[in-house]
Amino acid sequence: MVRMLPGVAAGDEPGRDGAADDEVGRLGYRPAADDALLRRAYQAMVLARRLDAEGMALQRQGELGLWTPSSGQEAAQVGSALALWPGDHVFPSYREHAVALVRGVDPLDLFSLFRGADFGGWDPAALRFHLYTLVLATQTLHATGYARGLQLERKLGLAPTGDPEAVLVYFGDGAVSEGDTSEALAWAALDGVPLVFFCQNNQWAISTPVARQSATPPHQRAAGFGMPGVLVDGNDLLAVHAVTRAALDRARSGGGPTFIEAHTYRIGGHSSADDPTRYRPPGELETWRAHDPIARLLAHLTANGLVDRAFLDETERAAEALVTHVRAAVPAMPDPPAGRITRHVHPTD
Repeated sequence: MVRMLPGVAAGDEPGRDGAADDEVGRLGYRPAADDALLRRAYQAMVLARRLDAEGMALQRQGELGLWTPSSGQEAAQVGSALALWPGDHVFPSYREHAVALVRGVDPLDLFSLFRGADFGGWDPAALRFHLYTLVLATQTLHATGYARGLQLERKLGLAPTGDPEAVLVYFGDGAVSEGDTSEALAWAALDGVPLVFFCQNNQWAISTPVARQSATPPHQRAAGFGMPGVLVDGNDLLAVHAVTRAALDRARSGGGPTFIEAHTYRIGGHSSADDPTRYRPPGELETWRAHDPIARLLAHLTANGLVDRAFLDETERAAEALVTHVRAAVPAMPDPPAGRITRHVHPTD
């Protein structure tokens, strides 16, 4: 069991197999992932894994300029994304492919970005999923500013009627070392904005391990800025969902920001341009593969009689249909017109 800040510890020890741990509930978090949500989560995780593999294959075939793998981080992404309300806003970094699927982004819009055919083809206002940013940590400030705007709208009585909105921002352990993140944490805590900082600690900032980035785990920094910090097993979907839901509820109710560190692992390289075999120690990858988040959730679903062969076959068919569609559509994407690069920059007649 990983226990960190008093009253805000969460999750079970990274790498543990099997079913969800009731420790999460005992620590004050309320697991709310019902059977239907768990099945949806499993399907989303499988589709995201297959989509990720297709992205790497297309890049190797010269159809994409770059691809940023997300395999191994599916539970952290899907568990947190399913805790969001429809009106909540998400600010991703550049590998939240599973979150994008959950939020309804067309996968081809992701691929068009990495092909260089677009800057990001989806509508952030409609999907409440903002555009990818490859500039490390800049989205933490974007999210804080947006959350501050939501807060001021409520204060001035200008907020739309309906459920209050919260903001969730994703970033990696490497981004915690950036000044933008420190500024965002300081600002968010000072003004008590409705924001959840979600750090996917996948152990490596390109080739730099976490131990060489910081003398303390990322979530322990939160206390110094004046907000709760939570460490959760990022490979336990139920734990991630419960912790993120609690943090979002706190944000919506005026309780201010929370920092979540999801302890997970990046199975592939930092990007398609990276060779992780040059810096990972022997045996590390195999150790983490033994605790794959998809296999872990499937073990839980199977043990509780929540899936059958028909469901698993349906999931595989959906995944195959998705990658078949992507495989055909990506090479056929037209090159963007030259004037598109300035379409939203310079006024036109």
